[in-house]
This record gives sequence, C-alpha cells and structure tokens, in this order.
Amino acid sequence: MSRVYLDYNATMPLRSEARESMIAAMDVVGNPSSVHAEGRAAKALIERARAQIAEAFGAEDADIVFVSSATEAAALASEGRGFLACGIEHDAVLAWCEARLPCDAHGIVSVAEPARAALQVANSETGVVQRIPAGLGLMDATQAFGKLNLSFTGSGARMAMLSAHKLGGPKGIGALVLRRGTDIVARLRGGGQEMGRRSGTENVIGIAGFAAAAQAAAADVAAGRWERVRELRNILEKALEAETKNTIFVGNQVDRLPNTLCLATPGWKGETQVVQMDLAGFAISAGSACSSGKVRASRVLQAMGYDDTTAASAIRVSLGLNTTKQDVLRFAEAWLSKEQKHRARAA
Repeated sequence: MSRVYLDYNATMPLRSEARESMIAAMDVVGNPSSVHAEGRAAKALIERARAQIAEAFGAEDADIVFVSSATEAAALASEGRGFLACGIEHDAVLAWCEARLPCDAHGIVSVAEPARAALQVANSETGVVQRIPAGLGLMDATQAFGKLNLSFTGSGARMAMLSAHKLGGPKGIGALVLRRGTDIVARLRGGGQEMGRRSGTENVIGIAGFAAAAQAAAADVAAGRWERVRELRNILEKALEAETKNTIFVGNQVDRLPNTLCLATPGWKGETQVVQMDLAGFAISAGSACSSGKVRASRVLQAMGYDDTTAASAIRVSLGLNTTKQDVLRFAEAWLSKEQKHRARAA
C-alpha cells in the first residue's frame, strides 16, 4: 500500500499554486537591485509578494522582511533584546531568550510582561494554542499561520516570525513581520536590501512561492477546510484512546491546532515508534524536525512537568488537508498493533 504522510508540522508538501508561481519566477532574470527593466521586473515581483503576504497575514500596516527561515527571523528579532520565553518554545527562539516564563500542565504559558516576551501562537509538538497578549515582543506564528484565523494587526504583537514551508511554500524562505516603527539591528550587512534590515540578493523564486502559498493557505482557513482535518484528528484520537491503557494524550484538554495529536506511552521510546511506523508506511515525528538526529526526551513535555520517561516516549502525528479518513484509520490499526506488542513485552 502507498505511504501515508502524517508529519505536516515538520513541513507541508509544496502547494500547486506555489510551484506554478516559482516556475514563472524562474523566467524573471533581473537582479532586484538593478535599475534596468529586468531588475525592476524582479523588484516588482518581490513587492507584489510582500503585499500578498501582508494581506494573508492581516499585516497591511507592517513591514515584512524576507529572510531565509523562521530561525533567521528569530535571530534578527531577538538580537540584543533579552526576551523571556518558556521552555516549550522552539529551539530557534530559546537560542536567544532566557527560559524563565512558566507554563501549566497543559502547556499554557503565563506572561507577566508582554513587551519582554517571545511566545508561540501554537506549539509544533503538542499543538497547544496560546492567548497572545497585546504588546507581545515576538510572536512565533510559524505553525499557526495557514491553519488558524490569525491577524498580525489584531494580535497587537510588535514582531512575528513566519516560515513558508510550514504552509505549503518552498523551504529556505521566511519572513520577519514588524509593526511600523519597530527597530531591529541588521545581522547581515552589505548591499542594504530589505530596507537595510537584511542584506543579500533576495530569493526571488522562493519569495514568489511563499506569497502564492500564503494566499492559498489564507483562503483554506477562510473556507473552514481545517475543520474537516480537526474531525479526522478527533476520530484518530478516539480510536487510540479506546484501545490503550497507559497512553497520555497531551494537550487534549485545551485548544489545539486542528491537525495535531501528541501522545506519550511511558516506557515505549518515541524514536522506536517513529522507526516502527516508518517501516509500516507512515511518516510521523518524535518532536520538532529541527532537532532531527538528536535522540532525547521532549523538552516541551519536560517543561510541562512530565517526567523524563514520559517525555522520551512522545510522538507527534500531524495531519494535512489531503489526509483521508482511511489514512487515519490505517494508522490507528498499525500503531495499536505495535502498542499491543510493546505492552505484551513489558508485562
């Protein structure tokens, strides 16, 4: 039988709209910094894409700085600011922040001083959705943009980070969104591209794909297409709950991304489950793909108060718009078969 991809939070397959826009952009030969007609055509493509992403993200009154990834956006936003964050945040954010903000057992973060804080809208591992306080210093919208109804202007945040490949765009392109008047220190200096905030010739092809994916993703959210995915996630969760005894379904008591299921079976290592399900034809994850190759307990679950044994047993199943009911039922049958064998060995 064909393989089933259930790792959409790691990366979403390239949308057809993005592919078509990228192919068209390959014929735009000019350097966007050149003043001749070819250069102006490339520059116009970038500015059109900037406006399209601003519209999709509800960020019309904001500056959008194109960067290579959300990781670079986090570095550019955080330089010299001393942001505070919670231990559930992505490594790209925690690399620049003090992990001092507390969260409860469900993964909901307490923020006392929003202007000094960096906070994700939705966690990539558990799917848990946060309430974004007005005036937040840095909003990580990487997982939420394209899955939730989200407006940068409405959030009140000063900055936000985005990644194209999380919503069906190409890998290697992201953006830092800045409320007008917010100053940042350029980390890459040279030609002064991106309003002097990020030098280097722009990735015209990637930017074109990013904009097309952002528009398509916003249309999907507006049409309510992720609600069908939520129903499939719930079907999967109920099927697993009905047949397991010790498995913990993380974050299922609070609001989550519609596509994300995080479960932990203490004593059954997450990486073992990932390998077993891969051999059975299913792509899932034991945590953030940005920590690939690192066999360790989930830092997110540890920050939520789970012990090391439980944190080491976590897996993430993340569905997409093309996931079918047959896909989730096949996965449930395959995973439960492996779980029963694990239980028998542990008895």
